[in-house]
Amino acid sequence: MIPSVQIKGVREGLLVTLGDGDWPAMLAALLSHIDKQVDFLRGGKIYIDVGSQVLHAIELSRLRDAVSERGLNLWGVLSNSPTTEQTAQLLGLATRLSRPSRQTQFRESSAPDTNLQDGEAAVMVRRTLRSGYSLRHANHVVVIGDVNPGAEIIAGGSVVVWGKLRGVVHAGSEGDTNATVSALDFSPTQLRIAGEIAQFAGKRGKPQPESARIVDDKVVVEAWNPGKK
Repeated sequence: MIPSVQIKGVREGLLVTLGDGDWPAMLAALLSHIDKQVDFLRGGKIYIDVGSQVLHAIELSRLRDAVSERGLNLWGVLSNSPTTEQTAQLLGLATRLSRPSRQTQFRESSAPDTNLQDGEAAVMVRRTLRSGYSLRHANHVVVIGDVNPGAEIIAGGSVVVWGKLRGVVHAGSEGDTNATVSALDFSPTQLRIAGEIAQFAGKRGKPQPESARIVDDKVVVEAWNPGKK
């Protein structure tokens, strides 16, 4: 019996729920379902609920690659399995849908000494963003703390992380190609600026301040001097 596949729209994007079965059959059913609607789904951000399936890095990496090849962005894997959840977090994937109530903790602030322009409005969050935390804002975002694997930031403007960046970031989410992403320790799992996407896997050498921007339709990462005007 072919496992069932259900797709519905949620605030975060698309939620895909898979029926029971062994993992190869579930994956085949999912990809077949996507292929039938690929033109409609292309460019979407999806979360996949795999139920109690126990999946390791190789299975989740292949899932992410297969979804990416079809023009979709895998942002989260929901599971009842602690092993699957931990593996997803290590790969920088969210393991739960965001909670709207967390938005009330944000406040507006003028930009600190970063690569944002003086006086520009930005939301400033003084805390570490842990797995499953989704921070969304229409303008710039400044995080004083770390962004852990499984956390995400979606900003209409630029993003500055005064700490370790290990999660997922989408700057210029409304199409601002001048947006940048900067961090004192720059190792995002997935980075997107406007419509351009860059993937990061594994260690990238000695941690150092770096900044990403779009150059010739590609995301380029450069050394960043936070104190330089």
